[in-house]
Amino acid sequence: MTIVNEINLYGVYKLYKQSIRVINYHPTLINFNHRLDMSKSANYEVPWVEKYRPRVLSDIVGNQDTVKRLEVIAQDGNMPHMIMSGTPGIGKTTAVLALAHTLLGPEVFKEAVLELNASDERGIDVVRNRIKSFAQKKIALPPGRHKIVILDEADSMTSGAQQALRRTMEIYSNTTRFAFACNQSNKIIEPIQSRCAILRFSKLRDIELLQRLRQIAEKENADVTDEGYEALIFTSEGDMRQAVNNLQSTHTGLGLVTPDAVFKVCDQPHPLLVQNLLESCHKADIEDALSKLDELWTHGYAAIDIIQTLFRVARNTQSLEESLKLEYIKEIGWTHMRILEGVATIVQLSGLVARLCKMSIDPKVFKV
Repeated sequence: MTIVNEINLYGVYKLYKQSIRVINYHPTLINFNHRLDMSKSANYEVPWVEKYRPRVLSDIVGNQDTVKRLEVIAQDGNMPHMIMSGTPGIGKTTAVLALAHTLLGPEVFKEAVLELNASDERGIDVVRNRIKSFAQKKIALPPGRHKIVILDEADSMTSGAQQALRRTMEIYSNTTRFAFACNQSNKIIEPIQSRCAILRFSKLRDIELLQRLRQIAEKENADVTDEGYEALIFTSEGDMRQAVNNLQSTHTGLGLVTPDAVFKVCDQPHPLLVQNLLESCHKADIEDALSKLDELWTHGYAAIDIIQTLFRVARNTQSLEESLKLEYIKEIGWTHMRILEGVATIVQLSGLVARLCKMSIDPKVFKV
């Protein structure tokens, strides 16, 4: 390398260092960078599920009998160990968090509540270390109140972890209370069940989902058609969390919330297509029914999505006689079981369509 090139490189290096100093110390540029960061944070939007999560028991939708029991516990102030059982998205965790807010107040809530969800490791080590250390921690609480440990999806805990937790519950029962949220309470070991009050939550009704979805849509200025609400309720199956997520996703991605937009975002078979398939089966038109099934399969829908939508449409349809509807649902249920066992093929669904068509044929045709 020549002396001239070395001088040029040294000059470039000096200019580079000067530019770095200007960027780092120039007040105007610092303020500009700060404004840029602030604008990015301003575009951040909290998920509506968290934004509109009820903070008090009176705001919880559905399961009014269970909520009233929790309100009595909140008034009494003596919370027992609890197991909250029910399907996902119906307010189990929200209810116990609202109860904890009411009992402890906002001042000590963060320190006095330990929440472990499905994303946390909840083996024996966690029970022996993290939960035990929390139970031993000294916290200034209101008179007669206890620290609260919330275990979401507790039915996924191993049996060994549950056995270790039982002993912890016994030792620290004077200072700490446990709340278990689970889908199936029978997966909680018997020694823990016997120490807990069991509260069962049921799926939310359509009218309850509709009222809360309308409230959220009005506050967010979301344009939703009446048919759009029906589609949101249909796809959620009584799950408020899924309904709100689908509403936000459709509004954010496509603007106007219509049935076509909802099913596009949820990536589920459109009920009208499945309804047409059922009508072809009812008419015993097997060629047309198989053609509609092939259309759904070609669109890329999985067998489990098709069979679940088929069950919901068959359950709610008014075009089938009650006795025939029950036979349809029974046959769909058997096919659903085989799909869950792993036989999720177009042949399995085609066999179902053929059997549904056969049920609709006049028995006199087979008389000899």
